[in-house]
Amino acid sequence: MAEAETRSGRVSGYLAEDIYTFLGIPYGADTGGMNRFLPPQPQASWVGARPCLIFGPICPQPPRAGAEEMTHAYQEEGFLLQWRDGVQSENCLNLNIWAPTLDREARLPVMVWLHGGHFAFGSSGELPATHGEELSRRGEVIIVSVNHRLNIFGYMPALPLGENYAGSGNVGMLDIVLALEWVRDNIEAFGGDPGCVTIFGQSGGGAKVTTLMGMPAARGLFHRAVVQSNIALRQCGAKQADHIRAAIRAEIGGMDAERRLLEMPSERLMRFGMTVLQRVAIPENPARRNRRVRWEPVVDGIHLPSNAFDPEAPEFSAEVPLLVGTTLHEFANGIGVPDPEGLTDRAVAEEFSRTFGETGAAVLSLFRAKYPDITPFELRSRAYGATVRQCAVIQARRKARQGRAPAYLYWFRWRTPALGGRPGVFHNAELPFVFANAHRCVEWTTGSPEAIGLADRVADAWVAFARTGDPNHPGLPEWLPVSAAGCETMILDTDCTLDIGSDRDERNLAGPA
Repeated sequence: MAEAETRSGRVSGYLAEDIYTFLGIPYGADTGGMNRFLPPQPQASWVGARPCLIFGPICPQPPRAGAEEMTHAYQEEGFLLQWRDGVQSENCLNLNIWAPTLDREARLPVMVWLHGGHFAFGSSGELPATHGEELSRRGEVIIVSVNHRLNIFGYMPALPLGENYAGSGNVGMLDIVLALEWVRDNIEAFGGDPGCVTIFGQSGGGAKVTTLMGMPAARGLFHRAVVQSNIALRQCGAKQADHIRAAIRAEIGGMDAERRLLEMPSERLMRFGMTVLQRVAIPENPARRNRRVRWEPVVDGIHLPSNAFDPEAPEFSAEVPLLVGTTLHEFANGIGVPDPEGLTDRAVAEEFSRTFGETGAAVLSLFRAKYPDITPFELRSRAYGATVRQCAVIQARRKARQGRAPAYLYWFRWRTPALGGRPGVFHNAELPFVFANAHRCVEWTTGSPEAIGLADRVADAWVAFARTGDPNHPGLPEWLPVSAAGCETMILDTDCTLDIGSDRDERNLAGPA
């Protein structure tokens, strides 16, 4: 067993080989009951050593897409990612720590991981690929991962419930701010340096990192930022918030409707939130994923004064170096697609006319001319992947234009051989490489020497960035920061190379997601 002293009390974890592990440490009070929709409160003190041996409860959330029908896509994604769903509860403000030492004088870099699932689902322990033991060991860093409020519990636009509820649209983000404050106040007991904190996240976690960069309350709580596969340069604006509020009132109806949201059992409230979003849903467009209506942080003029990265990078984090990038195929991959070879250029042309509109034919023509030998399915995946990459390029350039801290771009392009190679370079593909877990996540890496070698290079880049704000290390070619109008990008593949905008025409024509 291993013990450490926090400001709330002593915690008891365990030693996994040479890594001290503490799971489910509470950093905030229960957010249920009278605390629902309110800003988080610190965790009260306890007496004695509190066992922190298993992952803590996660926020109530909808079932995964396809879970109830056990669809082909659900089966294959579950096989690749090896999901581990947790116990759901509104008492979900907890975090996990992996540390190579508990020496207070070690002052090791701290890397705080924010999980994916947009702002609606997911948890800190759901993916073995993102467990922090191996990265902590390899990089001699402290890894922290965080659970917080999600969906309607964390991002409900403010309703007339009273002044105390004015920030209800951002309490999930305020949970993360509280977790970062906990890190600032307690991480020295786990060997960490509170003055060298990196926040990093993928997909929804990347969107959380982006949002934190635009929040005044988070200023000074982190010193580097990594955004992986994020498309959210904008957050929920006034018009979208009004649509959601109207849908809430229409769905619940009756007198004192808003007040009843405070009394609903958590399972019912979670289902209610799903129904509300169905009321305001618009047809999904794979080329313009950022236009969907979802639970997400609200530009409320209080906790989030404006969109985090639109029209420019935020002033609150101007001194924070940024590392940002995407995968080659992102959301348009072959998971759950039994016969991708059956797709034709004609079918792609028809789809592109719907998704890209007037430029659909030009997008198809460009990609076909540049890649004459790829299949229509591969063409489709690359085109939609280009829209996500364009968001990363825009974000990096806006950061670079500030001239106060560097921005670095990456493009992950290693193809999994799993399932006959059909998934391609899918959304999530870089995760076991970032966490140095390629040898453990054999379902999608196969544990091959090629994959493990790439994981060493990627993990070392993330650790170097956490230490210094610069991802360069001897295992990679020189990685140049992005210039204000440039696109200097490290391609992460079996052979890593620096690319200077070879896909500019693809991104510019496809546009941002």
